[in-house]
This record gives sequence, structure tokens and C-alpha cells, in this order.
Amino acid sequence: MTEQINRLTPFQIDALRELGNIGAGNSATALAQFLHREIKMEVPSARILSIEEIPEIMGGEERPVGCVLLRMLGEAPGKIVYLVEEQSMQRLLTLVLGREPGECLGELEQSAMQEIANILSGSFLNSINKMTGFNCVQSLPSFVLDMAGAVLGSIAAHEGQFGNQALFLETSFFEGDHKIFSKFFLIPEPGSLEKILGAIGAESYEQSDSRANG
Repeated sequence: MTEQINRLTPFQIDALRELGNIGAGNSATALAQFLHREIKMEVPSARILSIEEIPEIMGGEERPVGCVLLRMLGEAPGKIVYLVEEQSMQRLLTLVLGREPGECLGELEQSAMQEIANILSGSFLNSINKMTGFNCVQSLPSFVLDMAGAVLGSIAAHEGQFGNQALFLETSFFEGDHKIFSKFFLIPEPGSLEKILGAIGAESYEQSDSRANG
């Protein structure tokens, strides 16, 4: 893990977890409205990690996953990554399309996954805006179905522009007897995480120390 991750205090990590919890709850509500179905949510787990850990979390580098990437623009720019395991993705597409998708996802299926991720991430981003007072917006989503290792390569391609740390949020949605595993990663640009922490009253060590010494 990076030095910056290790500098986070337990209070700051708890604050980010709370941010993730509220965002996940709003996302579940938005998904239920979109699907016109009752969607229940398992209490999510949230933690800070390095992006190199993503394939391991998804079950290994060769595990196929659906990945939707969006840019977060505004006061705290970064990247939102939505990952869904293949079985859960098949279930989501069945609910949206009213039929089981084929083995090869066509343009319609990919568009449906982009729309699902757009709704979920939009609700998550709205939660960030409400808690921070920011006015961040998201870009149009792009979708890829690939192995987790290749997805990591795509995420890490902008490592010079984006930080190496991410807020990881794992949530399980329940639709009837079906469990849908959903994983969000918020990867802030350098400096964005400090802005978010400051806005929610959990400023960094450096800011606290400078105020104490001022």
C-alpha cells in the first residue's frame, strides 16, 4: 500500500466508510426504481486499498468481470470504477432486458450495463455531493468485459494522473432469492481525497498539524 493510505487515521477511514454506506443505500434505492422491483441491500463493507489489489478482490487475474469506468469531474476529480462478477451481471441483464443474455454481449447488453452503472454511480456521486457540498459530475460511462488482470491494466494506465489508492465499496443487492454482488472503486486524483476528507470534517494529518502549529 502507498504511504498516503497508511497515513489515514481510524477516524478518517470510518468517515469514508460512512460516505460509502450512504452512497450504497442511495444506489440501492435508485436500482429498485429503475428495475421496478424491491431491492434489498446487505450492509456494505468499505475500506481503503491500492489498485493493485483489485484482481485479488475479484477472484484472481483471470476471473472474467464486467467493468464500467467513469470520470468524476469537479472539485474532487477522479475515477469511478464499477465491477460486477459475470454471474451477477447475467442476472442484472436478465432483469433489465426481460430475457437471458447470450454468451457474447452485444451492443444492447453493453448499453444496458452502462445504464445500470450510470444510475448506481450517479446516486453514489450525489451522496458525495450532498455530504461535501461539492458539485461533482460524472462523464459518460465506458464498458468492457475482460479478465480482472486486464481491467487492472486499464485502470492503472492513468496512474500518473490518478492516485494509486481507492475507496473500495462492496455491496450485495438482493432481488428475490437472487444475490447480486456489486463492487465500487472511487479512485481520486492526487489531492482529491484530502479535499473530500476536509469537506466531511476528517482532514488530513498535515492540515491538522499546520493548524495546531499556526
